[in-house]
Amino acid sequence: MFFVDVLETEGLGNRSHLAGGDRAAVVVDPPRDIDRVIAAAARRGVRIMAVAETHVHNDYVTGGLELARMTGARYLVPVGASVAYARVPVADGDVEQIDGGLTLRAVATPGHTPHHTSYVLEEDGRAVAAFTGGSLLVGSVGRPDLVEPRLTGQLARAQHASAHRLASELADDVAVMPTHGFGSFCSASQADGDHSTIGLEKVTNPALLQNVETFVQELLTGLDDVPAYYTHMGPANAAGPAPVDLTAPERADAGETARRLAAGEWVVDLRNRVAFSQGHVAGSLNFEVEGRLAIYLAWMMPWGKPVTLLAESAEDIARAQRELARVGIDRPAAAAVGSPADWAGEGAPLASFPRATFADLAAAQARGEDLVVLDVRRDGERAAGWIDGSAHIPVHQIHQRLCEVPAGTVWVHCAGGMRAAIAASVLDAAGREVVAVDDGYAAASDAGLALVTPAEH
Repeated sequence: MFFVDVLETEGLGNRSHLAGGDRAAVVVDPPRDIDRVIAAAARRGVRIMAVAETHVHNDYVTGGLELARMTGARYLVPVGASVAYARVPVADGDVEQIDGGLTLRAVATPGHTPHHTSYVLEEDGRAVAAFTGGSLLVGSVGRPDLVEPRLTGQLARAQHASAHRLASELADDVAVMPTHGFGSFCSASQADGDHSTIGLEKVTNPALLQNVETFVQELLTGLDDVPAYYTHMGPANAAGPAPVDLTAPERADAGETARRLAAGEWVVDLRNRVAFSQGHVAGSLNFEVEGRLAIYLAWMMPWGKPVTLLAESAEDIARAQRELARVGIDRPAAAAVGSPADWAGEGAPLASFPRATFADLAAAQARGEDLVVLDVRRDGERAAGWIDGSAHIPVHQIHQRLCEVPAGTVWVHCAGGMRAAIAASVLDAAGREVVAVDDGYAAASDAGLALVTPAEH
């Protein structure tokens, strides 16, 4: 009897899979921190016989090469992928023996990348699960614009054809098990569900319901921003990532933290946004360890710039370090544990700023206060509607476009509060008076704020 275990990487919206039988297993699209994979295999009591990549990933650093080295597994990489290390090149139709009657069959599914390959798990010749990587996702497909702009249209058409190939070749009860699509920016759109089958995708997935022209047009129109750090992920994976180092970083005292701030380095406070707003080291930035730390910090921070982490506990430092390693930020320059008073030094004043709701914003506008409303949602979110008169700078651009923020106290909002807190910390570090709106965007209408919709604009 086969099993499939899902290894969730929530911060990136990705999944890896461990699948096998009584004695042996295969790992598909493993994360950088392979200790999780090895522990999962140990719990199952199976040997990892093969490690399979569906494609050269653009959104995270793979642990596949190191996992194969450590376990002696065969490293399966699509034949069309240009990589700088030894691997087992996999072509369409190739079959890998896993355990007893359990096999893994390669199916060429170009679209997310030109070389993308899905893997079908078969038990005694019957397909039971399809590891679809960035091809067929839950209610969507992987985006086709991450490789080369000139290939985007061609890859979009290939994505449509690949989805139809999987749907035509596999039975309705075959489980669809993608890598992306659970908050990952590699997905063309976000899914509503966690699990799916070929049969369910046939009646819900636009790739299988639309003709190719409609599908391509809507797919390309709906593509969202690409995180800046993606530029570095593909080359790192093609070159062969180094083993991850999760040993504790050097500890920084208040003087060291001050010197790093003065040098223009990034000092990141990992506490929740409520605690940060109430008191923090002046100049530090707030990326919650409970939020999407890896995506937004890697997106916003200049690549290669040293980062110092501040947290209340060593556990939070270790968690952040693990998440950042997954996107190639391998070693924090330093770290400090404790409270803002510890990090700032004895007698040093702490910075702070207020938090508010949309109702508070409406009240401030009614009083005639000199303020500017700054929307830091992405372009696609704003396109659905916005607060009348608000300025708009997506959070991942705020640190580069500070000069564009109008004069006045800045009331900054997003869709829920997390990104507003990041932007507020950037504005606060730059010396602006700021109020972080920590509220769901739906409350803006309830508060009586004037909203603009595209039909009205």
